[in-house]
Amino acid sequence: MIEVKDAYEALVESGVDMFTGVPDSLLKNICAYITDTAPKEKHIIAANEGNAVGIAAGHYLATGKPALVYMQNSGLGNTVNPLLSLADEKVYSIPMVLMIGWRGEPGVHDEPQHVKQGEVTLALLDAMQIPYVVLKDVSQIRQQVALALERKAPTALVIRKGTFGSYKLKNVSANDNPLSREDALKLVVDHLRKDDVIVSTTGKLSRELFEYREARKEGHGHDFLTVGSMGHSSSIALGIALEKPERRVFCFDGDGAFIMHTGALGIVASMKPKNFFHILFNNGAHESVGGQPTIGYQLDATAIAKASGYCHVLQATTAGEMVQALQQLEHVEGPVLLELRVKIDSRDDLGRPTTTPIENKEAFMRELGTEHQEL
Repeated sequence: MIEVKDAYEALVESGVDMFTGVPDSLLKNICAYITDTAPKEKHIIAANEGNAVGIAAGHYLATGKPALVYMQNSGLGNTVNPLLSLADEKVYSIPMVLMIGWRGEPGVHDEPQHVKQGEVTLALLDAMQIPYVVLKDVSQIRQQVALALERKAPTALVIRKGTFGSYKLKNVSANDNPLSREDALKLVVDHLRKDDVIVSTTGKLSRELFEYREARKEGHGHDFLTVGSMGHSSSIALGIALEKPERRVFCFDGDGAFIMHTGALGIVASMKPKNFFHILFNNGAHESVGGQPTIGYQLDATAIAKASGYCHVLQATTAGEMVQALQQLEHVEGPVLLELRVKIDSRDDLGRPTTTPIENKEAFMRELGTEHQEL
């Protein structure tokens, strides 16, 4: 096990002085230490992993120094284009070090959305011709930084579960919003019509939705749980809304996912789906992967949605405000954004869906009446 202080010092001593990326549960200890230790201007939690590669490239162009780009292996897909068409030695030849959490490592139990990612992680790095090591000791960090500088190209550190020693984030983002995300979610579900459907985003929000349906002794056919594919729930919901105009389609989104692909809002608005209702649960944190802060409270999400072309935008913080806003949804046409500002809080005993993604998909398609239309 590697102490996060030793890992951080090895990076800095090797010339890395910029840190950027998207938090991951396997990296939460090192990310927490970076948050607490690195100068504020030298640590950027990016909108998405490709964004982080761009930041690292700009940093190198301006300083001649490599940056560390951290991510879950699911984020590798967002980096393929800038890694190959920007940083690669056959293009601009820009050194950086990728730190990749290896979710779904073969032989290690993990959630279903991580299985395929885990199987292909090393093969994908091989295909991109990015030299990597599965990190075991601090000396490998120095070696990979040196190799990146020597090759003037990206290298990678692949991080298994349990690689880093524990470290608790001290610089915790906090807010005084009265309701938890789960409490707000229950209010929304309680105000839905019988035939409304939901597309819920990656992380704890989908887990809370699943458990609330269980508590209400309902089935799960009205809910598509987007257990992977972070940032794309609104696009999935749009695809459904356009084909099922007679049903209201709700996207339950999180601030980290919302920020990751904000361009999707303009696409939603351009299609003018009257049955599209975008509910943003904003707690200002990547809570599912360690509580690292987002820029959720620095953005005016309602203004962004309005400027993108949403017909109506609403914001609520208290239970009373939320109920009033949900009642307004009965009388307006979409696309609508309702931002619910909530506190950072979730149950320690929060479970995970007991159905498989395939079972979830099939139940959802049965509810939509499309299960017999697959080609």
